[in-house]
Amino acid sequence: MAEEKTKTALLREELMYEPKGVKALSAEEIADADAFCEGYKQFLNASPVEREAVAYTVAAAEAAGFVPFDPEGSYQAGDKIYLVNRGKAVALAVIGKNGVKKGARLAIAHIDSPRIDLKPNPLYESNNLALFKTHYYGGLKKYQWTAIPLTLHGVVVKLDGTRVDVKWGDEENESCFCVTDLLPHLAQEQVTKPMAKAFTGEDLNVLVGSRPYAEAEDEKELVKLNVMAILNEKYGITEGDFLSAELCLTPSFKAKDIGFDRSMIGGYGHDDKVCAYPALMAALNAKDVEQTCVTYLTDKEEIGSDGNTGMQSDFLRYFIYDLAKLDGVEGYRALSQSTCLSADVNAAFDPTYASAFEAKNSCYLNGGVVISKYTGHGGKYDTSDASAEFMGAVRSMLEENGVQWQIGELGRVDLGGGGTIAKYVANMNVDVIDLGVPVLSMHAPFEIVSKTDVYMAYRAFFSFFMQE
Repeated sequence: MAEEKTKTALLREELMYEPKGVKALSAEEIADADAFCEGYKQFLNASPVEREAVAYTVAAAEAAGFVPFDPEGSYQAGDKIYLVNRGKAVALAVIGKNGVKKGARLAIAHIDSPRIDLKPNPLYESNNLALFKTHYYGGLKKYQWTAIPLTLHGVVVKLDGTRVDVKWGDEENESCFCVTDLLPHLAQEQVTKPMAKAFTGEDLNVLVGSRPYAEAEDEKELVKLNVMAILNEKYGITEGDFLSAELCLTPSFKAKDIGFDRSMIGGYGHDDKVCAYPALMAALNAKDVEQTCVTYLTDKEEIGSDGNTGMQSDFLRYFIYDLAKLDGVEGYRALSQSTCLSADVNAAFDPTYASAFEAKNSCYLNGGVVISKYTGHGGKYDTSDASAEFMGAVRSMLEENGVQWQIGELGRVDLGGGGTIAKYVANMNVDVIDLGVPVLSMHAPFEIVSKTDVYMAYRAFFSFFMQE
């Protein structure tokens, strides 16, 4: 016979706050989470850079019945449309019964991640080795990018305007690349330096070749010449074409289950594709919605969201304005009545580095999707601090739909901090809050997330879109 709860226990249940997390999930829900994450791993492996994430998204959207948006067209409730911005950002919308007359529901994530970009003139030879000069992208610990396998991704635009897609190192039988490091026997000076100075940005030179061109008639830069001969044969490019290219190096790790219980996923780019994929799937699966629902996957968050494909551009604003025009309302009125879940990750509490966190206000793996009322740094600089009213509305929505959730700040006050795209949405007079997935080893080449947290993110976005 079940033991009756004491009055104190009942009062504690009524008055005290305690996140439930994975312990509250049924075996069926955990199985659903595991199944959902198989699709997520495919997305993660196929989308190391934003152009590839957009291509994946468009293919999935078209398979689900989405069509390119025509601002001069006419749309009815239930219609599904998408609009691509320069191949690096994409908006998907499911037209609601009320259109955007009462605002839209927005789920916004970014699809760029920290990486190593090639400099405009990258290829050089030194001591019979060919290397690429690089410029790192986003906030990363440089030492983590040494002595690991790297793949090359991006596009090259030739002098005649032809665009060439470049992928090298993804396939099992392909070669890869790496940044070398100094052996411990010779690193006495290196290891005594502060971490920020032990390895500098100019040290991130990528090893790409060592054999000279075989049919040479002189001895000038033959290893570099051989590399260019190989690239020319495969892609038809010359060294000058690097000047009009977007090429970067990302880890060649594939997403893998982590732990004896296979409860976690390790991989490159969880920040922020672990939120982008659930937001994408919520849009693909939404139907019969009251308000028009928009998933927007944007670029450049890791470097400040600037540029015409970043969140600070007017692309999303103009997309909402176009939808509003079709409904016969002013765009600014549609935006002012809109609500947004800014889908971005937070730092999961790591017991190995517990001193960096404030435990009571941290998020935890398997605790469910995390709400970050504000991010920023110091005295809440550079953030959007969500209102109590919108925080309450989101809490209620999650509770009503059985979505496991938790609260989280990004580290200790005056130690941690970081930015998301929420503030740029808020600047458009939209109610917005950060909601995403806790991540261990954030910004490392191999990050960790919980499968149930990923699934709860999907449930949160889907519930947000489907609410009355």
